[in-house]
Amino acid sequence: MKNIFFYRSAIVSFSVIIILATSCSKKNDPGPTTKSSDTTVTTKPLVYNYALLADSLQLATHDTYISSNSNYYIANSSGTSTFNYWPQAHVLDVLLDGFLRTKNTQYTARMKALLNGIKVQNGGAYPNEFYDDMGWLANASMRSYTATSDADYLTVAKILYTEIQGGYNNNAGGGISWQRTQLYYKNIPSTGNATILAARMYELQNNAADLTLAKSLYTWMKTNLVTSAGIVYDGINRNQDGKVDYWEFTYNQGLFIGSAVELYNCTKDASYLQDAILVANNEIADPNLTTNGILKDEGQGDAGLFKGVAARYMTELVELSDLDQSDRTKYATFLQRNAQTLYYNGIARPSLLINSNWAQLPTNSIDLTTQLSGVIMIEAAAKLKADGKIQ
Repeated sequence: MKNIFFYRSAIVSFSVIIILATSCSKKNDPGPTTKSSDTTVTTKPLVYNYALLADSLQLATHDTYISSNSNYYIANSSGTSTFNYWPQAHVLDVLLDGFLRTKNTQYTARMKALLNGIKVQNGGAYPNEFYDDMGWLANASMRSYTATSDADYLTVAKILYTEIQGGYNNNAGGGISWQRTQLYYKNIPSTGNATILAARMYELQNNAADLTLAKSLYTWMKTNLVTSAGIVYDGINRNQDGKVDYWEFTYNQGLFIGSAVELYNCTKDASYLQDAILVANNEIADPNLTTNGILKDEGQGDAGLFKGVAARYMTELVELSDLDQSDRTKYATFLQRNAQTLYYNGIARPSLLINSNWAQLPTNSIDLTTQLSGVIMIEAAAKLKADGKIQ
């Protein structure tokens, strides 16, 4: 960062079926289709083929945003070739999502090319100025190592983990700094990523110091930036005055949920799970975070990626085996509603560009960040549907 589960009921006629069929993209995205060709039934719910759409979105995103040297993904669909570090981590995550779903080695080839390309574009090294940037890439690399056992990803994660720990100090009582030149400013993006990373390192290496760090960072976030109602605020001490920035961004909720889930996985301490539930309940109800049950439009630029982070970590909560079934249904329903709204309303065809407002078609250039949020949501829906958690 630089600072409907509902079915859409439709009156179906032959003409509508023809429109849907002819709106298929050249990338084999069928668009929503009806469950039945029996046109005497006028209120059949629509079927959403998330996996097929995910395939199409993955291809379109690669073709639209890959740089001319194939090292990274460019800033927007208009061809602005700026290298932005932190979205590359989310591209790596998205490519991994595709690999986990399909086992197609084309994804792993692109992942490795990107991992190497980031280093080239970043001046021959992985560390950079921003601790949250490094956290995103470290966590994407950890996921990639877990899935592929390729030691190169673990090497990158460890390099960045060492750098990130250097962002810890006692300013504002703890937490991880946002950037090297602003060590007094602490926020959820840097600290949440570090918490998740430390917990994952503990799960991998069983080093008690990693778990101690994860717990300490989590406690700092909960104490300073999370309310009793489950609202996660952005940061503290930005102006060296000890004040909290009472900004509600969707990705901060996601990062705290992700931190709670990871620590629950490590410890089986039910308090972490209850924290995740509290924040998730607020996230789906808070008008500052959702609009008509859909994650809010936070615009493009860096904020274009925020909803994708929220969707990823709420999906992890839904997948948690110890989650109560009523809560699982509640959150899965929320995610399904978002995915179906995006599927039907927020994706231009045949370009397969995705709007920052998932309830409206895009009309202008789309930033890589914005595109990635939508792909994350559809990949999450494909996983949840395959696992029988949504329809």
